[in-house]
Amino acid sequence: MYFETVKVMGKFPASVLTTVNAPYSKKLDAPTLAHCLTHPEAAKAWPGQMSAFFGEVAPELQKAFAGAFHISEAELVTAAKTFAQFSGESYPLAA
Repeated sequence: MYFETVKVMGKFPASVLTTVNAPYSKKLDAPTLAHCLTHPEAAKAWPGQMSAFFGEVAPELQKAFAGAFHISEAELVTAAKTFAQFSGESYPLAA
């Protein structure tokens, strides 16, 4: 599974992580971002990056990223809603 993920991520737009990490000195890598999508407590440790992912990355790219890590669209929507409740922000996938 690791090699499958690496193969998929090799084709993945770098713009997702660039957008998520742009203003932060501590960078979130792809596996950690994927982990945060399925673990709400982990997401709370990266509030800026998670807010950028849900608020600044196009929903279709969010879905593609999640799919690369075998995270279903339903799980992604749940993550967006859970993080929206935590952050008080509004995100397209949480609507």
